[in-house]
Amino acid sequence: MALKIIPTKLQDVKLVETDVFGDNRGFFTETYTREKFIEAGITNDFNQDNQSLSAEAGVLRGLHYQYGKDAQTKLVRVVTGVVEDVLVDIRKGSPTYGQWEGYILSEFNHRQLLVPKGFAHGFITLTNNVNFCYKVEGYYAPDADRGLAFDDPDLGIDWPMSTDHLIMSEKDLHHPQLKDADNNFVYGEI
Repeated sequence: MALKIIPTKLQDVKLVETDVFGDNRGFFTETYTREKFIEAGITNDFNQDNQSLSAEAGVLRGLHYQYGKDAQTKLVRVVTGVVEDVLVDIRKGSPTYGQWEGYILSEFNHRQLLVPKGFAHGFITLTNNVNFCYKVEGYYAPDADRGLAFDDPDLGIDWPMSTDHLIMSEKDLHHPQLKDADNNFVYGEI
């Protein structure tokens, strides 16, 4: 398996493509082989796998991050369906601080996204029945769980569908704007 690492406009964020072998039966791909990721410069110690199912198009999850010593790096991908995955750089002093970028992840493009510590992460489902998988470095820490408002006007995220009828958790509806968020991330110190 060869890895193709694609840099993005956000400092330290990477798209990852693996070889996909398809025929009339379907396809095969190795989504993660530790040694090959290390050779490609992704040396994170992923210790937990998580999966979510979003039953309908228009589910917005995020924007989430873990604060302080419990910060996490994630490697995310979509098994079924299509999402726009959105990251916001919240590392003070970063050349891309306060900037966001969206990435289409799908069962069709097989792309994975490396979400480094210091980024708020969320996604919106563009199809029904989205299975979303996370490899995570670190464990979930409820006391460190934080988020940003998906509609923060200072960020100006251009979600790919109307935000008038989103399906969201009560928690995600009430996150603060970046300027008011708990944030001790400093570029170069993570």
